[in-house]
Amino acid sequence: MALYLITGGAGFIGSHLVEELLRRGQQVRVLDNFSTGKRENIDPLRERLELIEGDIRSYHTVRQAVHGVEYILHQGALPSVPRSINDPITTNEVNVGGTLNLLDAARDAGVKRVVYASSSSVYGANTQVPKREDMTPQPISPYAVSKLSGEHYCQVFSRTYGLETVCLRYFNVFGPRQDPQSAYAAFIPKFASGILRHQELTIDGDGSQSRDFTFVRNVVEANLLAATAPGVGGEVFNIACGASLSVNEVAAHLAQLCGTTGRLVHGPSRAGDVPHSLADISRAKERLGYEPGVDARQGLAQVVQWFQEKFSREGRP
Repeated sequence: MALYLITGGAGFIGSHLVEELLRRGQQVRVLDNFSTGKRENIDPLRERLELIEGDIRSYHTVRQAVHGVEYILHQGALPSVPRSINDPITTNEVNVGGTLNLLDAARDAGVKRVVYASSSSVYGANTQVPKREDMTPQPISPYAVSKLSGEHYCQVFSRTYGLETVCLRYFNVFGPRQDPQSAYAAFIPKFASGILRHQELTIDGDGSQSRDFTFVRNVVEANLLAATAPGVGGEVFNIACGASLSVNEVAAHLAQLCGTTGRLVHGPSRAGDVPHSLADISRAKERLGYEPGVDARQGLAQVVQWFQEKFSREGRP
């Protein structure tokens, strides 16, 4: 039984990692400052995990968190492209400074491997599809720059200090527990929740932009494979489904699942957005043994069901 540290373990992806590791009988420690994570995400598991409440930018907190840890799944970050455009300085402090702080502590603590949550946004203005890991990144938002900087630091710590790191470039992750109320809410939870509640919803631009929407269970599996796969230290992997849907297609499918046409309007395009995103996942398949077990449409059905059950419990439409 290994001890895993999950930074951002009360967040959307982090809490799914916590749940699965506990299900597999592992020891789990969570580091979270609850700036974007939610206590309710881990409350049902609270008796079975160790929680350190604190910030990844704090030297002493991070040193305490990594003590005795074998594997770190580093999810802690300030997410969102729009947030980073509004506040690039805090995005950099948390995503770059916090990651460097964690890597330095992990090296000193003798951690076996750090798995770093990167993002497909690092490809940015590179219009070639599908996206391959050997392409030159062309980030067009502060968030993307911060994630790419974290990747570079991971690789430096692997090459220079011998700390094994693996970077996973997530493509548009979605699933249960994703917050639809945040000012920077992701498209799928915002629209699934809004359609069920008969709200008017705005699609950024004409809706033709396409994404490799990736259900959270696939990302959980990728993290656990990346933590222990032999001989992959210092490498970078795309984590996605290898198939894309347009925003219009997803909105239409959500409306169908919800049993309503929805009230959808189009607005201006979002700053820092890329038109199309599709992953080549062959490297992750070959090197990690990764296979996306849930496709986007299956995942969308699970999201709608989760919101329906949540609203039913809360007694609201």
